[in-house]
Amino acid sequence: METSQPPAPSGHVIEVTDLHRHYGTGATGYHAVRGVDLAVGRGELFALLGTNGAGKTSTMELIEGLAAPSGGTVRVLGRDPYRERAAVRPRIGIMLQEGGFPGELTVAETGRTWSGLTSGARPIDEALELVGLAHLRGVRVKQLSGGERRRLDLAMALLGRPEVLFLDEPSTGLDPEARAAVWRLVRELRAQGTTVLLTTHYLEEAEELADRLAIMHGGQVVTTGTVAEVIAGRPSRIAFELPEFTGASLPLLAGAELTVDGRKVTVQTTGLQSTLYDLLGWAQHHGIALGALDARSASLEEAFLAIASEAAHQPPPQNPDVPTTRTARRRLIGSAR
Repeated sequence: METSQPPAPSGHVIEVTDLHRHYGTGATGYHAVRGVDLAVGRGELFALLGTNGAGKTSTMELIEGLAAPSGGTVRVLGRDPYRERAAVRPRIGIMLQEGGFPGELTVAETGRTWSGLTSGARPIDEALELVGLAHLRGVRVKQLSGGERRRLDLAMALLGRPEVLFLDEPSTGLDPEARAAVWRLVRELRAQGTTVLLTTHYLEEAEELADRLAIMHGGQVVTTGTVAEVIAGRPSRIAFELPEFTGASLPLLAGAELTVDGRKVTVQTTGLQSTLYDLLGWAQHHGIALGALDARSASLEEAFLAIASEAAHQPPPQNPDVPTTRTARRRLIGSAR
């Protein structure tokens, strides 16, 4: 008989070990998740990134408890989220890429409907206020903008005051102001101890919010760590334009690679400060003004593209049509409540 008491806490809120997921069998089968290991601590925001078809969605569904793994184990709050769904589901919140709420219902009616399916739901007006939708409580869902619908999706995910929050592309369709507001809310939730697992195609979002991240390709995690650790070792970039006429030869910059396109020069270097110091010294010595000078460290986007390119040397099998579409995910999450 299942006990209502949570198991003894471990060091991680989410633990994934040697996770596998297969679709189909034989020649038409597809191995979508291939031995994934992840661990997320309490109060941590962990971003799961990857190219299209990398296995992010399949991995998220297994961690959310919407499907059983083909192999390996998943533990959320110390429990199997699929087999012990009744114990796990009231303690987590899930924001899908598309909520699929009925368009004829108002925002408030949607909240009341979802609240009836949520254990220990917070007041509806409180949830709407959190995401800036209180003034739209009487508006029908079909009349909301795309960004407003995303905020409604988030409000419904927060109704149950979740200990663990799953965010699937949370800022898709949001304008910059609304995106910044969602980021502030996510930071506040994390500061209050909520554990967040985030998937996003906006690498700036992961760079801004994530404590740690993993990048997937071909169903596997190819790198993991903090943003700084993932970026470390990736070249920084210096770009500038030379004057129209200069008799000076370009400098020899140790450990740097120069690319010249007419008057435009791009320098890639793993030692940004020392290379920039040498470059500016050369320019001063020759009396050269460097036009449009721009120096920046490697970004997460640059690191992501480089890692994806490296991993693509061994491309994964093409993904055939699989049953877990967004519509199927909505059915699954409805049945999990």
